[in-house]
Amino acid sequence: MITLSLAEIAEVVGGRMHDIPDASAQVTGPVVRDSREAGPGSLFVAFVGERVDGHDFAAAVVESGAVAVLGSRPVGVPAIVVDDVQAALGALARHVVHRLGTTLVALTGSAGKTSTKDLIAQVLRRKAPTVFTPGSLNNEIGLPLTALTTTEETRFLVLEMGARGIGHIRYLCELTPPKVGLVLNVGSAHIGEFGGREQIAQAKGELVEALPPAEEGGTAILNADDTLVRAMASRTKAKVLLFGESDEADVRAENVRLTDTGQPSFRLHTPSGASDVTMRLYGEHHVSNALAAAAVAHELGMSADEIATALSEAGSLSRWRMEVTERPDGVTVVNDAYNANPESMKAALRALVAMGKGRRTWAVLGKMAELGDEALAEHDAVGRLAVRLNVSKLVAVGGREAQWLQLGAYNEGSWGEESVHVSDAQAAVDLLRSELRPGDVVLVKASRSVGLESVATALLETGTEGEVAAR
Repeated sequence: MITLSLAEIAEVVGGRMHDIPDASAQVTGPVVRDSREAGPGSLFVAFVGERVDGHDFAAAVVESGAVAVLGSRPVGVPAIVVDDVQAALGALARHVVHRLGTTLVALTGSAGKTSTKDLIAQVLRRKAPTVFTPGSLNNEIGLPLTALTTTEETRFLVLEMGARGIGHIRYLCELTPPKVGLVLNVGSAHIGEFGGREQIAQAKGELVEALPPAEEGGTAILNADDTLVRAMASRTKAKVLLFGESDEADVRAENVRLTDTGQPSFRLHTPSGASDVTMRLYGEHHVSNALAAAAVAHELGMSADEIATALSEAGSLSRWRMEVTERPDGVTVVNDAYNANPESMKAALRALVAMGKGRRTWAVLGKMAELGDEALAEHDAVGRLAVRLNVSKLVAVGGREAQWLQLGAYNEGSWGEESVHVSDAQAAVDLLRSELRPGDVVLVKASRSVGLESVATALLETGTEGEVAAR
């Protein structure tokens, strides 16, 4: 973070200083909420959680070198005390972003946010120093913490924005006002919480409503292939730039194909020129993500050749998202277990089939969470798609939702042991260890709460017969 005195911070957040012998003391290190990350010059933000109270670690973080604690009560060490710690953290982030004048890029969508954010960051940092959301820290705490890692050298700040309801993205935009706003898609993720795709579109569109008008440099980047996203053009005064495979898109892909290993290749067209891209990532769904990243980079001054080179060299920066690992015996494990929704599940299945040409393919799938009344139909549809794509074997892991996956496969025409339901991750590991053959390709995917990454981990621990850790 930029250097600020404790007095300045207290003024910005509306806090009261306690046990501070020198109000001019400088915060020169990071702002952290995990006491283990506190170090010389840092500011520790003390949240009260369900199980842990950050205030209990106040003495320890100061001993580690933290300058002070930002909390809701005095703690016997230098502290800035506020009524609402979360609001104070947001106010501090807003102050720092405004003071630096960094170009802020914000993105949202039902699927692909983290992968696209990682692509944007890898492209933009070829042009100038770039800070971006680590992993999926895209909420009202993770977003300001990311913003507070910017420095005077930072040119671009790329922030992923998640939403659990109407008003959430509007609030995040108030904390860190974006200049460029990107909306990827409107799908079924969290549909149980929102109540319908129209409500999801309403929430996601809050991003483009928050942008400055075109004459002040605001740009809304919208998916031309998604009708609900494209309609958001009427909700913004910013310049609108379209991406997608549509002929009407400003940034588009032509001659899309998958390599023999399942990696997308295409001709990238931007208003400034065209260039060829062959990605290191797996699955055709990454074409849309790449076009979104290309549109952002084009708007921020990069040429088509520069963008294509960066996209061709970009890798996966976040864990458990189409992580492809080949074991010594030739079995390929695709760990895409970070999260799942109907759109990402179907994209992963298509990627599995593309990667497995001429090889046996296994889809180890579990529950997709937060689908509400659509849960039965969506799990059934994924099971049916696995059969239509000719996946060699579906292993449905878990309770009721997994049974729906298996039932969908059965009703679509699966027979014998082409699809099987197992109770838990350990049962899936036992089955796979007994039946996998060299050359097989295994996809592991479910919502984060299921914890199927343990299956991928166990499969990669070749020669180990230990049990999967209980969750």
